[in-house]
Amino acid sequence: MTAPLQPTFSSLRQDPILMLGLGFGSGLSPFAPGTAGTVVALLFVPLLASLSLGYLCAVLLFASLLGIYICGYSANKLGAKDPSSIVWDEFVGLWIALAGFPVSSFWLLSGFVVFRCFDILKPWPISVLDRKIPGGLGIMLDDILAGIMTWLVLRLVASLLGISL
Repeated sequence: MTAPLQPTFSSLRQDPILMLGLGFGSGLSPFAPGTAGTVVALLFVPLLASLSLGYLCAVLLFASLLGIYICGYSANKLGAKDPSSIVWDEFVGLWIALAGFPVSSFWLLSGFVVFRCFDILKPWPISVLDRKIPGGLGIMLDDILAGIMTWLVLRLVASLLGISL
């Protein structure tokens, strides 16, 4: 790892990969950067929801694979294993969580809350991925799994409420 970097909003303009890793600066929030990053990720959900299922899956796969590099690069640049300021993984995890759901306050808020709970509490098997897999892959995988688990919970809620998606 390189020497630790203390990024600022102005320094992010000089490093577009780090800017993505830190969620366009949302990861610099002094309070709950993961939550701040997840809030910013919500802004992209309407655009993603406008895509066909095939394109949406392709974008999520691309964002996930690219995220392995982005998060690994950012962790190396910041000189830490998984600094809280890296929030690209929250972006992708939330996008997975809300894939195929209507863009409404109910689904956005429900997805946000359930995803943050999974991401913060890290129940099994998320905790195993978080502890055992290093680098950008490890940073991404626990949030991808949190996103998948959130998606499953939301589908269960839709089914219990009799909502057809």
